[in-house]
Amino acid sequence: MTSELLDLARTIAVEAGELALTRKREGVRVVATKSNAVDIVTAADREAEQLIRSRIADARPADGFFGEESGGDSGTSGLTWIVDPIDGTVNFLYGIPHWAVSIAVVEAAGASDGPDPQTWRALAGAVVNPAIGEVYTAADAAGASLNGARLELAPAPPFAESLVATGFVYDEATRAHQGAVAARLVTRVRDIRRLGAASLDLCAVAAGRVDAYYESSLSPWDHAAGALVAREAGAIVKGWGDDAAGRELILAGKPALVPRLEETLRELGY
Repeated sequence: MTSELLDLARTIAVEAGELALTRKREGVRVVATKSNAVDIVTAADREAEQLIRSRIADARPADGFFGEESGGDSGTSGLTWIVDPIDGTVNFLYGIPHWAVSIAVVEAAGASDGPDPQTWRALAGAVVNPAIGEVYTAADAAGASLNGARLELAPAPPFAESLVATGFVYDEATRAHQGAVAARLVTRVRDIRRLGAASLDLCAVAAGRVDAYYESSLSPWDHAAGALVAREAGAIVKGWGDDAAGRELILAGKPALVPRLEETLRELGY
């Protein structure tokens, strides 16, 4: 069944990505804001999620659904689809080719407020960057791939030579604190990257484009698929201590680096 779920996630994500890319070429229209004026929603976000939701409902009507733009519906199958129709909407708006459609299916009952990342089991996921034609996929205990080529992590560099990715929330006070921590962390590692799409940051760990990634205050749709890709490529993906990755923290990276990065983030007051 997992392979069928993965095929469905990949097929729908590619189709939604093609739709979003078409809408980008036609011209992006901002239709709403959420938490504040810089937290935007485009017409393409809503149209892509509507397409994804419709395709999943047609193929698997008993499954639950939880999307960034349209919320959640309970299902009866015990599976829920976690969807971000365009992760990296600001990049999408500005024409930066670093945004993605993210679709994962997890073993957890659907709910209006979504399943809990602390308890779900991710079964399959796809993260598609249509702007550069990259398709990341992963299935539980079956590995991860980029455009069909298997992903496996290379050995970790020393912590001081590691390239670390992160992101910042929209809330001004929290963003200021996160920026202050990053400013201190950058002196302890090779460099920091802030690329603007959590799903692709996690896939970058899997692809070896960064050595580690951390962020807090993420929603389930931001990391459900990307975390599975990173984990199946051999990364450790976790929260603080023994916690699973979730809103408090998602930390992903090469196994030798993760304990040191977590220790450093605690020291810096993250």
